[in-house]
Amino acid sequence: MILDRVLLSHGVASLPPNIVSSGMLTTVLAGPDGGIRRLTVRGSGADCALVTYDGPRLPAREAQWWMDQASRILRLEDDLSPFYELAAADPELGWVAAGAGRMMAAPTVFEEVVKTICTTNCSWGATERMVKALVEQLGVAGWDGFHAFPTAERMAQAPLAVFSEGVRAGYRGRYLQECAQMVASGQINLEELRDPELPDEEVERRLLSLPGVGPYAVSHLMLTALGRYHRLVLDSWTLPTWAKLSGAAPEARAVEARFEPFGRYRGLAFWMYLTKSWTESQAG
Repeated sequence: MILDRVLLSHGVASLPPNIVSSGMLTTVLAGPDGGIRRLTVRGSGADCALVTYDGPRLPAREAQWWMDQASRILRLEDDLSPFYELAAADPELGWVAAGAGRMMAAPTVFEEVVKTICTTNCSWGATERMVKALVEQLGVAGWDGFHAFPTAERMAQAPLAVFSEGVRAGYRGRYLQECAQMVASGQINLEELRDPELPDEEVERRLLSLPGVGPYAVSHLMLTALGRYHRLVLDSWTLPTWAKLSGAAPEARAVEARFEPFGRYRGLAFWMYLTKSWTESQAG
């Protein structure tokens, strides 16, 4: 199923407030009316999905907002046809052309940045713990008790002790607080980074201006959050995994040479090469 390939596209997609299972995503969002509701996307056939939200029925305009959020999360606006043409000609990546490669996104770039900072220099279990604590302690709760991801404003107002003691984010606590303050004050507008007219170099420059965001985080955000697929995510997981699968040296230059033919999609091609096993059993 194509939806499974999106939901399982990368690990950050499964972090709270998201709950990902086979063929279904449940998340919690603050709607345009300020109300906190759960949004559910579930598979309906091989290439269709059903989108629902809980709570009282909304006017058509507000209901459309929820549909638009689902579209953004699933990255339905991305045209990957040039990538599929390249993948179809590659013996090891031909399977991608059947509908893989769409990276699930968060509703806001701020949420993506926070979650990515929480992946740096720690185990995946620690990442899950930190993000769960952020959502539960700083996210607004809906009528059913579920919490949305915290806004930059709520995080900016929280004392450092919330991050260091409550969230147990360690040195990342100050980065999270300062990043939230930059966004809440208007010092940086992260949503502008979605603009396709903005050059990659400018996007990278702005991301690197954020506390706690280095080259790894930039590569990850470009790939998973912003649909800019030229950068290779090279870290302590991707390089050993590449070596295991390919038999080649765990070196950046070997990866760069292998995926250079994919041009601006080389980072996405590399990620697909590494994660085929994540989705092939779900492909149907």
